[in-house]
Amino acid sequence: MTAAGVRRPLPGTAPAPVRGPVHGWLRLASLYLVSRRAPAALALVAALGALLWAALHWHWNIAGGAAAQLVIPLTIETGAAAVIAVTTFGPFGEPERATGRWLPYLRLGAIVVLTAAAVGLLAAGATGGVLPGGFLAMVRNVAGFTGIGLLSAAVLGGALAWTGPMAYLVLTEAALAGNVTTPWVWPARPPHDVGGTLCAAAVFAAGALLITVRGTRESVRD
Repeated sequence: MTAAGVRRPLPGTAPAPVRGPVHGWLRLASLYLVSRRAPAALALVAALGALLWAALHWHWNIAGGAAAQLVIPLTIETGAAAVIAVTTFGPFGEPERATGRWLPYLRLGAIVVLTAAAVGLLAAGATGGVLPGGFLAMVRNVAGFTGIGLLSAAVLGGALAWTGPMAYLVLTEAALAGNVTTPWVWPARPPHDVGGTLCAAAVFAAGALLITVRGTRESVRD
């Protein structure tokens, strides 16, 4: 007895469709995003975009001067960045480490896709009114806050990645109250400030590079 002919289709049946490498790569990327709870993250960021729309439409504000107008948008931008950073955490570590060479590309792709989606969703939310600083300042802030979250994920682990953006938000509010002008506190700078933009871009690039190459810090439990 031999196994010859086992893989042949039955007479009258259609042959199995041929799956190309692009289909396989897209399936791998989708599985990676689902394992990092990217759909839930997008839903949360969409909710934050809706909250931003409501805050701008109904002119929510915190008493305390012109700088206080930035607090609510900055808090929402920080929340979006924290959500993105937490998606680097996998409850079972990174089992993809044993599967091949695509893991760094998956990490970087997830970061870029989620950050771009957050910018788009918050931009949609900004249509509710006048966004303090405008679109460019929002992009700068989201990128910078996300970079801080990614650096926190590399140092503290993905589950605690949200602590970095939140701590930086407190620092930013103190800088706004004290009129600190250092470019490293870029949310306190004007939207077209080159120094603040470069600092935010550098932090985002550093965080993305570190996560792409090394991934998040994993504990023994992970």
